[in-house]
Amino acid sequence: MMLNERVTIEVTINGTEYEDTIPARTLLSEYLREHRYLTGTHRGCETAKCGACTVLLDGDAVKSCNMLAVQIDGRELTTIEGLADGDDLHPVQQSFWDEHGMQCGYCTPGMVLSSVALLEENPDPTVNEVREHIAGNICRCTGYAKIVESVMDAADSMEGQYE
Repeated sequence: MMLNERVTIEVTINGTEYEDTIPARTLLSEYLREHRYLTGTHRGCETAKCGACTVLLDGDAVKSCNMLAVQIDGRELTTIEGLADGDDLHPVQQSFWDEHGMQCGYCTPGMVLSSVALLEENPDPTVNEVREHIAGNICRCTGYAKIVESVMDAADSMEGQYE
């Protein structure tokens, strides 16, 4: 691969198809923020440790700071901007709001998307399963109790949705 090589990718982001020509070495987090202007994907540590950059790739939670944008070619991506249906928040977003699962908000998009992936895989998690699943997302404000309560509340409100 040449240092200045550019590649064309085709991807569906939040239900909209895009075709972009970008530098081959563009990180997915950079592509989302700088090329698609989806700034809800936060860049925190840029080492895949904090989870602020978590997005859903074909329904799976991934950290966009350690992926190249070329890796999403032909795939479907959901960012925090794509969860709500107009003014209607996704049940996980609504639960984070209702249960005060956020404070400064920096980790919130990654926490919400990680929680959505968990509930799609396991619609009735235990508190320990929620804690284990969000362990890859760091929050420096809440102490996690309200985040776990938010996910458990969302699971209750979504009962039967993913079954």
